[in-house]
Amino acid sequence: MLLCSPTLATGPKPDAVLKNRNIEARVLLDDTIRADAVLTADCLTEARKWLDKSAAEAAATRKTDPVLFRDGAWEFERNYAIRSVVGDRYISIVRSDYTDTHGAHPNSDVDTILWDRTESKRISIRPFFIETADNGPTMKAMLKAVIASLTIEKKKRDVADTSDEWIKNLKPSLLKIGAVTLAPSTEIGKSPGLTFHYPPYAVGPYAEGAYVAFVPWETLKSYLTPEGLRIIGGARPKGDADEQ
Repeated sequence: MLLCSPTLATGPKPDAVLKNRNIEARVLLDDTIRADAVLTADCLTEARKWLDKSAAEAAATRKTDPVLFRDGAWEFERNYAIRSVVGDRYISIVRSDYTDTHGAHPNSDVDTILWDRTESKRISIRPFFIETADNGPTMKAMLKAVIASLTIEKKKRDVADTSDEWIKNLKPSLLKIGAVTLAPSTEIGKSPGLTFHYPPYAVGPYAEGAYVAFVPWETLKSYLTPEGLRIIGGARPKGDADEQ
């Protein structure tokens, strides 16, 4: 689990920076993103809104509770990293946020972006499924597979509490099941399934850290469109499975 961000002090040159007495914030894109001008512009447009929002919130907090800045400016960092490129078209990006407001511990968050290189826009995973209605058969099957994967991951970490309490916020809905990416594959240009990314607190206490749930396409094969079937291939690399 990432508890500190060394790039705040050292590391690559940021792609966007905002620094004042309240916050020191930066945004970093990986090299593959930088090589795509349209994708870079899209990420930076979003990131600059995040920088401005973070600065405004910090400024408002200083007015009401200046003691929270007794140790200096708050630190923020956002990283955009390519996770997979599938079919030379679909680019999965993990967006990781780090925040240190000088509380008990720094905080981290994660979200994902699925970019359609052909259409030059963000999309969801809907094109890969026949239907994705809330509480529909696809989403129910997907949620069941996500919970099964998370249960396995918790057992690997010797987590004693495997009650339903930690999954109560997960719902059979694209907007409430978790941030999703197309998993990387041992076969170039293909994907073996979906990975769902959860920051600390999302599916367990902070001490458990972040989780990644893997759902193989085979589990969802009967729900896939021809495009979904087209991108299936290979297996999840061992290194990817071990990253947790």
